[in-house]
Amino acid sequence: MEASLGQGSGQVRGDVAEPGYVTLYRAGELQRRASVAWAMLARCELCPHRCGVNRLAGERGICGMGDQPKVSSWNLHAWEEPPISGSRGSGTIFFSGCTGRCRFCQNYPISQLGYGDVVSVARLAGMMLELQRRGAHNINLVTPTHFMPAILSALPHAVRQGLRLPLVYNTSGYERVEMLRLLEGVVEVWLPDAKYASDETARRLSGFGDYVRHNRAALHEMYRQVGSALVLDDQGLAWRGLIVRHMVLPDGLAGSAAVLSWIARELSAQIHVSLMDQYFPAHRAVADPILGRKVTPEEYQAALEAFDASGLEFGWCQQTACDEEGSC
Repeated sequence: MEASLGQGSGQVRGDVAEPGYVTLYRAGELQRRASVAWAMLARCELCPHRCGVNRLAGERGICGMGDQPKVSSWNLHAWEEPPISGSRGSGTIFFSGCTGRCRFCQNYPISQLGYGDVVSVARLAGMMLELQRRGAHNINLVTPTHFMPAILSALPHAVRQGLRLPLVYNTSGYERVEMLRLLEGVVEVWLPDAKYASDETARRLSGFGDYVRHNRAALHEMYRQVGSALVLDDQGLAWRGLIVRHMVLPDGLAGSAAVLSWIARELSAQIHVSLMDQYFPAHRAVADPILGRKVTPEEYQAALEAFDASGLEFGWCQQTACDEEGSC
């Protein structure tokens, strides 16, 4: 459960048009961008690791994946932020593999062990259409970066058969700006993490090199593409905008105060931030002297106070940290 932070919603209700990817498809631009992305797999540079392996020939980089999409699950999901989940759920597609190696990953069988099934581009399009038929409010692409070529190739198939839901890009925030530009007008709602304020911590806990620079450049680019205000339809569902997630870690390892103040200062105080306290020790964190425990109420309260001090106006906190009326 989540409750609102700030004095108001900060959301802007606008007229809902067709998703931008429909226009790009009609102009042939989706197909062109897909071709550009596929070519990059010959010496893979989709993410900041820039492994340089030939995934078209079956080589594997840090993500552990080949060129064809691998999906661990796809379903309606009711536990995202309120404008994403709505009343019927977000149409999540969880991709296998990941560009990170988080010691505490709660989905490590999917992200690091690679559980899932390889599917065709046409089948990926079919999943999107089936989620739409089941009433999903959006198509929520979870950990999608290493399969960007397949996603761009699936969209024309889906558009021809009637896909009209907004795309949510649900990512760790470890992105290359050059690749994000291929998604301009394709992604309607950006849902990135801002995980860390320290490169050393990001490298040690998640295997991300130069995370802070890449993450902040990515957030700048997403902000440039969609701005800070969430555009909602008449049901209060997000059709365009940026929501930044930040998970509080034990012992202040995430650098929450620094992350939140940077977002307010360098992007906009009106960006919606989801401040999460759902951390629990998993995977390689179970026996860790610091990571091997949950976040304390005092640690999460300190993050809430840092939110207020940063000047951020809108967002969500976990309901468990709120009072009986749901206020934080």
